Amino acid sequence: MPGEPDSVPFTALGGAFEQDDIDAALAVMRAAAEPGGDFFPLPEEPAFQKSFASHEGASCAVAVNSCGTALDTCMSVLDIGPGDEVITTPLTFVCTATCAAARGAKIIFADIDPVTLCLDPRKVREKITGRTRAIIPVHFAGLAADIDGFSDIAQETGIPIIYDAAHAVGTKYKGKPIGGAGRASCYSFQSNKNITTLGEGGAVTTDDPDFAESVRQEKTFGYVYGTPLRVASVGFNYRMTKPQLAVGLTQITKAGRLIAAKLAAMRKLQALLSDVDSVILPAGIEEGHGAHLYVIRIPNLDRGSVAKHLKDRYGVGTVHHYPIVWTWDAFTDLDHDANDCPQAVAASEHALSLPVFAHSTDGDLQHIARAVKQTVGELSQQQ
Repeated sequence: MPGEPDSVPFTALGGAFEQDDIDAALAVMRAAAEPGGDFFPLPEEPAFQKSFASHEGASCAVAVNSCGTALDTCMSVLDIGPGDEVITTPLTFVCTATCAAARGAKIIFADIDPVTLCLDPRKVREKITGRTRAIIPVHFAGLAADIDGFSDIAQETGIPIIYDAAHAVGTKYKGKPIGGAGRASCYSFQSNKNITTLGEGGAVTTDDPDFAESVRQEKTFGYVYGTPLRVASVGFNYRMTKPQLAVGLTQITKAGRLIAAKLAAMRKLQALLSDVDSVILPAGIEEGHGAHLYVIRIPNLDRGSVAKHLKDRYGVGTVHHYPIVWTWDAFTDLDHDANDCPQAVAASEHALSLPVFAHSTDGDLQHIARAVKQTVGELSQQQ
């Protein structure tokens, strides 16, 4: 069609690096190259943490080098270990479960809400035992989980809620940023996220200053700074680097603009696909959505066949978000009932993320919509 590209790949960079990001990174490198230069100290760290906490509506933020380490430090601060149970969703990236499993805890999977694809508080209630030490909901694709529902559980049981907010920079729940929800929220700035700190990065946000200080110690060798310097706990080096922090500061300034542009593109695609009855479109594509992923489902067609047809015939790249956690080799020995989370399994079988970005053009979106519609028609005729 006129104005359409020949292909729309699923690119690895979810956001954008612009001249201010390049300038920020180069300034750090040039300063380090000067006589006596170094990559320490890190005045950018408190500046970034303050800016990010404000952006996400939390009192405190602690910068770390990935969302995985953010989750890991939270599990450590909660003293999660053997004999404990941690409830989470099976429809997520593996680190949501790895953070607790690596500490010897038992992962308990609860089912999702079939509309939002987020962990369902009602299903979580069915899984709570006397050994439950934490619950980790995921704000899936940028749509906020049921924070009120999980807040009720925390208030009734005392079980801490640690949100996996890897998809959720800029996400809002009932008009408010989600960074202060639960005991803590764990964010990602990995390369495919809407803002990124040179490929990797993360943060923990919380309204609990004591929890934030414990996380800070965990990510910096257990140091308590002062005279004398003390090591108060066993910790590791989970710090972000000076160039990452410098770029993080510039990325935050454009986060709202990039997320708004991506959400606008998602809403345009939503309108273009609204007349395809066999395609389940993502819920909540409206103000407050973090606009990380645009995930469709086509229940009457094989996901792999759809992905291959879109790629081979129309040049449209897709990604599977996500295989069910217990299907990965490292998790096959988990004690779980594969029939116990039917909504998550059904969603995973058919979920495909389409290539929608802040830089998507109208031509890109028209090409994607046409490709999806024609793929549905062509594959349906083959059945």
